Amino acid sequence: VVVNKSTVPVGTGEFVREVIERHQRQPVPFDVVSNPEFLREGSAIEDTRRPDRIVIGAPTQQVAMTLLELYAPLERPMIITDVPSAEMIKYASNAFLATKISFINAIANICELGGADVTQVMKGMGLDARINPAFLQAGLGYGGSCFPKDTDSLVHTAATLGYKFDLLRAVVDINAGRSAHFVSMIERALAPLPARRVAILGLAFKPNTDDMREAKSIDVITRLAELGATISAYDPVAMPNARKVLPTVVEYADSPYAAAAGADGVALITEWNEFKFLNLERLRTVMRRPVVFDGRNLWEAERMRRLGFEYYSIGRKPVRRS
Repeated sequence: VVVNKSTVPVGTGEFVREVIERHQRQPVPFDVVSNPEFLREGSAIEDTRRPDRIVIGAPTQQVAMTLLELYAPLERPMIITDVPSAEMIKYASNAFLATKISFINAIANICELGGADVTQVMKGMGLDARINPAFLQAGLGYGGSCFPKDTDSLVHTAATLGYKFDLLRAVVDINAGRSAHFVSMIERALAPLPARRVAILGLAFKPNTDDMREAKSIDVITRLAELGATISAYDPVAMPNARKVLPTVVEYADSPYAAAAGADGVALITEWNEFKFLNLERLRTVMRRPVVFDGRNLWEAERMRRLGFEYYSIGRKPVRRS
């Protein structure tokens, strides 16, 4: 039994079967099974031991039973499908989660224009059991090695099969525009940027990983550097990888406070817990100007007001100093 656990386009299992048959020196019976993994970076061990579900796409019930016996000790929900359906389940799952992210970010844009608070909107939506609050978090959008690749691939697969997937194209386009939206927010508040220092907090594409693949920090920092801003940055674990992909003009610091020293603005990119519990009074003291741009809505606007910050976040009214 050949088991494919990778995220692959519909039809890959059949392609693998044909390739193996073509290169066999002697006919040996075999079957190709799709058993996609649903691991998340930062929690892969837990996801392996206690997955939400186990998907087995097999050509026959007999082959499926082989994997059912393998996974039986985990005692988790299992679904048996044909091979193409199992391949599609993984793509459709990631595409749907990406859609939730882009949807709430589009709503955040409307909230900014209409004076609503996207965090309150998210709470009200998430209480509906049909919607669920997971992945309804407005911010800079998705990155990493899965969602960008999988959404692009599903759009391409659909086109290959003769279907124009306009909905998912819009999801991809909305996500692609998040960095520019954030940089425009920074530029409006701090102009002229060639005379400004901006401290970046968080570089990895999400917390609890050092992965810089498709990280929003890359787009934000590159755009700010092109506009002439001086950039300092701090991330708890991703700085070694960041040095390989970010512009050489970035100055790396050994703490968030060192990064913010003398800064005209602090831009939060990755919502590490370390940042959630920052000593914000100390942060304000070391900054040249107490201006914060919160790309993940990590802090409460009223608290930032009390502490004397000028505060800009996603889908919420800005806090301007009087």
